Parts: sequence; structure tokens; C-alpha cells
Amino acid sequence: MSLLAHPTASLAIRTASVAEIPTLRALAERIWRRSYATLLPPGQIDYMLDRMYAPETIAREMAEGVIWEIAWLDDEMIGFHACTPEAETGRIKLNKVYLLPEQQGWGFGQRLLDRVHALAAQRGAGRVWLQVNKQNARAIRAYERAGYAIERSAVFDIGGGFIMDDFIMTRPVSASDATIT
Repeated sequence: MSLLAHPTASLAIRTASVAEIPTLRALAERIWRRSYATLLPPGQIDYMLDRMYAPETIAREMAEGVIWEIAWLDDEMIGFHACTPEAETGRIKLNKVYLLPEQQGWGFGQRLLDRVHALAAQRGAGRVWLQVNKQNARAIRAYERAGYAIERSAVFDIGGGFIMDDFIMTRPVSASDATIT
């Protein structure tokens, strides 16, 4: 497929509603099962999906100010991001950014990242930070292309007998980021 057959200009990113939580959960399930099959054991995928994408968890996060936005290509939900403004640190944490595997490589992931950077700039944040699995080379390369650098590595005990072995990556936010939406 050429980029002319699949232009990023038709991508729309908008705030997720509480009514869309079940659809977000289903989309996360589709993406995680395909994207993490070679990185995480099935039991950890199940555990993390149940923990991070339970409807009550997403609803609570929305109520607490976590920004959830959905990427739509025409009338199809193809991805999403969630980020948390951290007023006390002057940063935004990019909690999640996911696209269906068949929609990767078209610039949609960069568009989602651009949106997060714009949200950060509009809120006066100086940096965006994220955690990424150390084995997720494709995601790490994408973040590096978007201006992120590895700050440190960290291991997190997430319960259930599982850990996350991640890199913490950060990116400065500039005033010019505010104009990208």
C-alpha cells in the first residue's frame, strides 16, 4: 500500500467517553494479544490487561484526570493513548500509546505522540516521560525517532508474580509542540 492509499490526514484523535470504555478494553485486548505475544508470557498479558484495562480502572482514571483519547480512521477505532498530567513535577506521563498492528508504519503512532506533546505544551509541562519494555525494540526505535532518550532502566514488581523490566524514556517539550494537535 502506498501512503496515498492510506493518508494520515484522515486520522481523528478525540477524547474518549465513559460509554466507550468497553470498546477501549476490547481494542486493548486485540492489540496486546498480537503485540506482546513474543515479549510477555500469556499469563502476564492476562494479568496486565485485567489490571490496567478493567472498566472500573479506566473510569476511575478518567474521573481522576487521566487523559484518554482515541484515534479514529474514518469510522474505525485504530488506537488510543492515555497520559497523566503531573502538576507537581511539571511533566506528563505517557501511560499508554497503542495502535492496531496493521495500522502501524503509516505515521499514526507519530500523530498520537504529537498529540501528547501538544497536550503537554498546552499544560506547561517541561517533559513527557514513559516506560517501555526493554525488549520492545520497535517501540524504543519509534520513541527515539520522536525525540525520546533513555534516562534509566527500572524493574517494577506489579504483583501476581510478575515484573516489568523497563526503560524510562523522556523527551523535552517545546513551545512549538503546542501548535500540533
